[in-house]
Amino acid sequence: MLKHWWKILCVVLLAYAFIGGLLVKIPSLPALEETSRNLFYHVGMWAAMMTLFTASVVNSIKYLRTYNIKYDIYARQYVGSGILFGLLGYATGSIWMSYTWADPNNPLFQSFSAVAREPKLIGTATALLIYFAYLVLRDSISDLDKRARISSVYNIFAYAMLFPTLFIVPRLLPSLHPGQEGNPALNMKDVSPEMRIVELPAFIGWALLGVWITTLTIRLRLIKEKKMLS
Repeated sequence: MLKHWWKILCVVLLAYAFIGGLLVKIPSLPALEETSRNLFYHVGMWAAMMTLFTASVVNSIKYLRTYNIKYDIYARQYVGSGILFGLLGYATGSIWMSYTWADPNNPLFQSFSAVAREPKLIGTATALLIYFAYLVLRDSISDLDKRARISSVYNIFAYAMLFPTLFIVPRLLPSLHPGQEGNPALNMKDVSPEMRIVELPAFIGWALLGVWITTLTIRLRLIKEKKMLS
């Protein structure tokens, strides 16, 4: 029971985030209005994604230090879960964008073409494509040791590319994204104190959910590996 405390905490925090996210008082901001509640879910997906990609690169470094194949398996599964949460974050952001950025007076394709040039959307798509390439590269190599070494090195470079694609380059370009001059959702001035009470627990809850899902995929993968080797 004690070793599963973080799973219980995950359920409690996410329940709190769902209920609190619907009931908390939201500041009435132009364009955003009640859609600001999506902050607890959209940005929470990014928090989970970054947590999972960080765990992945840590395991890749562990593999390169120990050459224990289990760390390569851990890294692969964390990347898979990270991509999943990245796609969910991209999807929730795109839906949010369709209600706040798109111009209702312009035809749909004109509004979409303006939004599609948004630097943060392009940066996010680039980061996810880099990690998709990691999966393709890793799965294309049949030799276990060679696959683990090459994919571990690639994973380190992929993680390093997260920061310019997500945090640096998009801030150097004009953007419609909230928090362009600061840290969106992380700057204390970007959200109200009432929202902050829900926001941080939500981020932790989503991150724990991502780790929980990954532990299950790791177990399944280890079982398959044992059957293949036996």
